[in-house]
Amino acid sequence: MRLITYTHRESTPRLGAQLGDRVVDLAAAAAAAGAELPTDLLALIQAGAPALALARELESAAAAHPLADVTLLAPLRPGKIVGVGLNYVEHVEESSRALDTARELPDRPVLFGKPATAVTGPGGAILHNGELTQQLDWECELAVVIGRRAFKVAEADALDHVFGYSIMNDISARDQRRSGQWFFSKGQDSYAPFGPAVVTADEIPDPQRLDLSLRVNGEIKQKSNTRHMLFAVRRLIADISAGMTLEPGDVISTGSPSGVGAGLTPPQFLWPGDLVEATVEHIGTLANPVVDAR
Repeated sequence: MRLITYTHRESTPRLGAQLGDRVVDLAAAAAAAGAELPTDLLALIQAGAPALALARELESAAAAHPLADVTLLAPLRPGKIVGVGLNYVEHVEESSRALDTARELPDRPVLFGKPATAVTGPGGAILHNGELTQQLDWECELAVVIGRRAFKVAEADALDHVFGYSIMNDISARDQRRSGQWFFSKGQDSYAPFGPAVVTADEIPDPQRLDLSLRVNGEIKQKSNTRHMLFAVRRLIADISAGMTLEPGDVISTGSPSGVGAGLTPPQFLWPGDLVEATVEHIGTLANPVVDAR
């Protein structure tokens, strides 16, 4: 199931099911059937399996908007975003060369946080503030949306806690790392483009077999597959939940393959007027313009 958050003709944000070029308002469809569903995706996830089962029954409802008539928003506002650094072998190499990180492959996932205020949706602006950065960079990543509370979860059970998958572009101001800390570099407003949809986990049974790529102004910069992750989604959930409770609606951004701007020769960075398009197989493309924030 492909779930989106959207507005239609200046309406308040709504929860929708996308089927091809149609969008079904799930709460409205439920009301028409004498039932009730949340109007937002986070509440649907928190409501658990019965709510998702009802949504599945209603996704083919006759009343629908053309996709072209709606404006897509970020699917949800996560309670927390857990970022993963250095999770592809080739990215470890390019980071050690361009960003002074360690040459050795990490033996445990490298984790950092991004605040919910960094989230922007499909078509939302990536803000370029030239007073803060001259090295604004891209990172196409598979996003994992948690569906069930996870604490001290075994790897074997980890995927049972996944609601679905989306795309996150881990925007990074490379010149705003502070004593090795990444929070401000990666956590500024608009630095977490997210969407365009959440595809439920049943439609992606193996998250380690997904092609992903990123283009800037139509030129391919990144191209890889999630099978090249150092730490698979199962391992990430087990490692994070060893000491941190993952709650429904939390998002894990699982790391970037090689091809980031800082690693190119010469380095390339984002500037106002650029268009960044991150694509993950079975999920779609997340496109965002870069605009001058000043």
